[in-house]
Amino acid sequence: MFSTYQWVNRIYEFNQYERDQWVANRAREIPGGSRVLDAGAGSCPYRSLFAHCDYRTQDFAQLDSDQLRGQRGYGGIDYVCDICNIPEESGTFDVVLCTEVLEHVAEPIRAVGEFARLLKPGGKLLLTAPLGSGLHQEPYHFYGGFTPQWYRKFLTEAGFEQIVVEANGGFFKHFGQESIRFAKILAPWQGLRQGLFIRLPFWLIFLPFAVIIPIWAYWGDSLDRKKAFTVGYHITGVRCP
Repeated sequence: MFSTYQWVNRIYEFNQYERDQWVANRAREIPGGSRVLDAGAGSCPYRSLFAHCDYRTQDFAQLDSDQLRGQRGYGGIDYVCDICNIPEESGTFDVVLCTEVLEHVAEPIRAVGEFARLLKPGGKLLLTAPLGSGLHQEPYHFYGGFTPQWYRKFLTEAGFEQIVVEANGGFFKHFGQESIRFAKILAPWQGLRQGLFIRLPFWLIFLPFAVIIPIWAYWGDSLDRKKAFTVGYHITGVRCP
């Protein structure tokens, strides 16, 4: 059973909610005592999910607190370094987790290769990244997103097999998310004085739709079977023996 709060998050913050649920589900599958590296961990929002593991973190630690999830600063980073050159021996970890980071890495193919180096044979990669997003965490935003073909090609070349690529929603959920963004950009408190008297009534007219559209979009998302306009992908891969 979902609480009202969970339903609100599931519909109006589906992108993060579904990603968090995916990470939580994968974390429960990992045996206790496994060595886990959270690469690009930032504020370490998933630390508690890996309490049964030997959980380590990496980040380059050059963003401001207000650029991080929760705006609470970095969450205790074990390896402050370049994600493409992590100072650990090859085959150190059972799992590498990397969520919403690759678009901020200047050389993402090298990063994937580094994950493969750090994993033991049979180790698991848990990876998420957007297909498309607005600019964020500037000046460290280098790519618009990654496709299933990108993951399958470069993860295979890096030495991964059993690659599974799952879309985080389809077009309708994406449309619902952008309708909320549309309302936020038009909001009077954004401080855009020019055209305020034009924007305000239009915003008030549109506001109910920003509430209704995400609900309709959430339930209607199953109509999109191709999911070519997803917000991003969740990927698992296994390090080849």
